[in-house]
Amino acid sequence: MDGELIISNGVKILYEDNHLIVAVKPAGVLSQSDGSDAPDMLTILKAYIKDKYSKPGEVYLGLVHRLDRPVSGVMVFARTSKAASRLSEQIRTRRVEKLYRAVVQGRLEGTGRLENYILKDPSANKVTVYDREVPGAKHAVLEYRSVRASDDRSLIEIRLGTGRAHQIRAQFANAGHPLLGDRRYGNTVLRDGDICLQSFKLAFDHPTKGERMSFEIPLPDCEPWVSVAP
Repeated sequence: MDGELIISNGVKILYEDNHLIVAVKPAGVLSQSDGSDAPDMLTILKAYIKDKYSKPGEVYLGLVHRLDRPVSGVMVFARTSKAASRLSEQIRTRRVEKLYRAVVQGRLEGTGRLENYILKDPSANKVTVYDREVPGAKHAVLEYRSVRASDDRSLIEIRLGTGRAHQIRAQFANAGHPLLGDRRYGNTVLRDGDICLQSFKLAFDHPTKGERMSFEIPLPDCEPWVSVAP
């Protein structure tokens, strides 16, 4: 299957074959269940596969990467253990390309690089950013490009050098440019709904065919994205 199909909870399937599924996670949907009744991508996609292919018993679907609940974007899921292992290895060796876009508070122009150390507090589900190495903290690097900037907000594209928990959210807040809607990391421009962060491009090698695959979704056509659209 190659195309777009919208299933439950607004989840959009971009591509599927016998080895993988590429889907768009809406903001507000979990990557995997947290034990609550909140919708999550794994449960939604397993139900879709079970229904479409009339599969008996438990459906296998491998989660090889995650997006925070308030973040939207492209995700790939493995339909076999072999595909899961090979996709995970690509992520580990940084052969998977992930690009993000965000709307941040304040004027941010040009290109730049943020390099810090991030220490996670699992009990609070929050991280602290340090400008120097501290015990238990992990090195965090990202590069960004400003697409458009106004006096009070900027649209940027981000390429991660490392994949740390809450990295984009925490590093930009530490730099004085928190993401719009991200109250957890100090955004003062209040906004209803989820934070302005989207994983808009995902590229990887097909786990069995080896061919390079790339998926990209458009800029959301709602505020505040459209107010800073190029």
